[in-house]
Amino acid sequence: MKAILFAVVAVLAVCLPASATQCNLKEQSIFGEWVTMHNRCKEAMRHQIKKEVGASLQYLAFGAHFSKDVVNRPGFAKLFFEAASEEREHAMKLIEYLLMRGELTTDVTNLIQIKQDLQITPIRNGVEALERALRMEHDVTKSIREVIAKCEGGEREDQDQFNDYHLVDYLTGDFLEEQYKGQRDLAGKASTLKKMMDRHGDLGEFIFDKKLLGMDI
Repeated sequence: MKAILFAVVAVLAVCLPASATQCNLKEQSIFGEWVTMHNRCKEAMRHQIKKEVGASLQYLAFGAHFSKDVVNRPGFAKLFFEAASEEREHAMKLIEYLLMRGELTTDVTNLIQIKQDLQITPIRNGVEALERALRMEHDVTKSIREVIAKCEGGEREDQDQFNDYHLVDYLTGDFLEEQYKGQRDLAGKASTLKKMMDRHGDLGEFIFDKKLLGMDI
């Protein structure tokens, strides 16, 4: 405990003279040759982070829509709020990867300052929401594949020859598999819900919503 208090006091001693509310520490110059990501690959990763954050906001909008008292579909709301958390986690993982590679040593605010066109109305029913989600996931998957393509190395003569093997393996193994499984899950849910609504109309959507909550009807 004494060691922790000493560390806190030491930090305050450095920070407080500069400003009462802001800690300004002089950046130190260290060996930088270990930072090896290609600029084109790095910018593609930054774009993907914005893509993941945008998808998270879109899912939050979907969840809020189905939470409204005039809609009241708690199962769909739960599904989309969980999806929003998952997309936010993806963005965090990409940020952590850039930190590991030493690529976030400057201002990082542009990673999250994005303009997002939230499509929250009109959503006619759960089928349309699931299909929109599936299209969005397809777009995110396509974007990840584009990052991989840019980080695998140039094919034209005017491009630098490089291959970021570690990042490509990371995105291919961790992200793409989860994306493909997620797309399949959304497609299956949309197909099942369509069949239920064709047979039972709004009652089919009501039953499907309860199933999303894990309830037996």
